[in-house]
Amino acid sequence: MDLTKAKSEGYLWGNGTATVSSDKKKLLAVVGVYTGFGSRLKRNIFRGSWMPRGDALKKLEEKGVIIRFVIGRSANRGDSLDRNIDDENRRTKDFLILESHEEAAEELPSKVKFFFSAAIETWDAEFYVKVDDHINLDLAGLIEMLEGRRGNQGLYMGCMKSGAVVSEEDQQWYEPEWWKFGDSKTYFRHASGSLFILSNNLARYININSASLQSYAHDDISVGSWMMGLNATYVDDDRLCCSGSGQEKVCSHA
Repeated sequence: MDLTKAKSEGYLWGNGTATVSSDKKKLLAVVGVYTGFGSRLKRNIFRGSWMPRGDALKKLEEKGVIIRFVIGRSANRGDSLDRNIDDENRRTKDFLILESHEEAAEELPSKVKFFFSAAIETWDAEFYVKVDDHINLDLAGLIEMLEGRRGNQGLYMGCMKSGAVVSEEDQQWYEPEWWKFGDSKTYFRHASGSLFILSNNLARYININSASLQSYAHDDISVGSWMMGLNATYVDDDRLCCSGSGQEKVCSHA
């Protein structure tokens, strides 16, 4: 841990927040919806369905829930891809742009570091939610779930799974660091990358230690590896399993 930064920010495992007292109530959640340069249609579909827009988005923020599309910058900084996102954001005001992150498929494992760091530096919330752009949310259901856990720290919530490590370079989901997972070549238990949630102090831990945290081929594996070394409480909640069916699900595939 970077102790100098941790001390300056008041990071304590017990509460995960700055030690400076404040009467201001934390936001409930920051929801980051991953998006890409070619996903404008998906964004518009979300804005017309589960995701509020305009004044409705502002009212939701006043109630303590922030929703933003999360995207990095083009490899060719300032090109038409960047300009189009900036233009869209000026109209919609619903982006969290990661200025130091290069938006590319192979950079997804590092994107999660930039997201949690930017989110916690911008908003002080109880929870930080990462959502893929192929997921529809039952926003009311998600809010109800998180309200019931307000004040709890050390929570790592999601649809927990494990699986085989792909060691063949020509195969999909290849893991360059496969040898680190032992002879059985099996991933440890971790939350599915489609949707997972970290409480404030876990997100703050990632922010403080981002420079020294090892990333793997997939963002969900990366986050799971960071959580293993902490005294995190794993919450395996079927309502967060987006591929299944059920009336109480808070997510589904779009």
